[in-house]
Amino acid sequence: MRLQLLAAATGLTFALAGCVSSGGLHPEGTLTDASSLKADRSLSGAQLSPAAWPSDDWWTGLGDPQLSALITEALQGNPDLAVADARSRQAQAEAGAADAERGPSVTAGANIIGQRLPLTAAPPELGGGHFTWFKDARASFSWGLDLWGGKRAAWEAAVGQQRAAEVEAQAARIELSTNVARAYVQLGYAFAQLDVAKGEHERADTTHQLTQQRVSAGIDSQLQLKQSDTEVANADEQLTAANRAISAARSSLSVLLGKGPDRGLDITRPQALEPAALAVPADLPTELMGHRADLVAARWRVEAAGKEIKVAKTEFMPNVSISAMAGVAAFGSINPLQLPARFYTFGPSLSLPIFDGGRLRSNLAGKDAQYDEAVAHYNRTLVTAVNEVADGYDAVESAQQQVAEQQRALDAASQAWQLSEQRYKAGVGSYLEALIVRQQLLLSQQRMAALKSQQVALSVQLIQALGGGFRPQAGAADVAVQSSPEPSL
Repeated sequence: MRLQLLAAATGLTFALAGCVSSGGLHPEGTLTDASSLKADRSLSGAQLSPAAWPSDDWWTGLGDPQLSALITEALQGNPDLAVADARSRQAQAEAGAADAERGPSVTAGANIIGQRLPLTAAPPELGGGHFTWFKDARASFSWGLDLWGGKRAAWEAAVGQQRAAEVEAQAARIELSTNVARAYVQLGYAFAQLDVAKGEHERADTTHQLTQQRVSAGIDSQLQLKQSDTEVANADEQLTAANRAISAARSSLSVLLGKGPDRGLDITRPQALEPAALAVPADLPTELMGHRADLVAARWRVEAAGKEIKVAKTEFMPNVSISAMAGVAAFGSINPLQLPARFYTFGPSLSLPIFDGGRLRSNLAGKDAQYDEAVAHYNRTLVTAVNEVADGYDAVESAQQQVAEQQRALDAASQAWQLSEQRYKAGVGSYLEALIVRQQLLLSQQRMAALKSQQVALSVQLIQALGGGFRPQAGAADVAVQSSPEPSL
């Protein structure tokens, strides 16, 4: 007996010595500390305010009820949101399946099978040579013990992926609302272009009529008249292009609303939108982590990847499970419900990986790489987020200054056009002089329309950079992301 125990212990020792090992494998990614991303000098002139974070209905601040209605409609019917919601539900189902794996399972079943065994396989007393029925009923129990926490880690990883998917669904809504606002701004710009084109057409037509009168009076030649015809044709082309821009903007909105092209035809001209107020939150890099949906989701991905490493490590350890089965079985006309028909089995089982050709090590190395990828994605998202806010603030401030400067240029061009028109009517100025001044006025009007729409679009972009009104659920913004995911086994 002692020799048998010694042999078993020796065999177990050699088996453990030859087991596959996870030694030497570990992730290399390190999370960037948000406080290390300095933005104080870039935002030195910015107004700091704790209330600078956008509200969840930030679009109402732009002052157009039609825009608010369009964003509400888009949030209810956009197909991309349906995709994001479906992914969130899928992640939720996977988390539920991972949770179910942690507990025992019980199954039950019953069979009744008619069979005829040949005499060559069984003698007559065992049923050979004639048809008989085999009946059985059974119940089984199995439970893989989670000694090393691998199943719990797998569930926690699935929960992390679920939360990331839920946050990404919210991020999709924020992106959709900003895209609708941008398309709406583009529609307003197209109408502003139409106003400029109409004004230019009116000026060109007025100049053409005046030139015809001067040619009839012998003051101008046919050359000036043909030049005037060219300017009228150019104004017609600008009108056509402006109308096309309106149709394109309406079509873009129809797509974002998840509706057909006729829906866009019902969208009326936007009001003059007011750009968002200039302000940024204090302690931007640190606070931004809880207000940007993409950052919160990236942090959950890192957390889940760390749990996956622990799952992979537990696969190197011994696995213990308990199983049991009980039931009844009988041949022919024998009643299977009587006591002699019963059967049962019970026992624990132990498994230990000894040699697998490197499968487990490759799996763990892959999980380490996935963690490093998740960390790199988080770091890139964090760096991008901080820089987007700083650049967005600078862009909005610059656009505001450019609008003020362009207004002076537009006022000067308008006055110059009035003077040149008066001189041309009085026969003092030349047609070429009036044409040059009119082109300067046209360019100033086009530039002003572009700058005003850009100013609003940039303010929307800054709102998105600041999180777009994202409000994480309790605990989502405070998820603990460890710089080292090494599990203790």
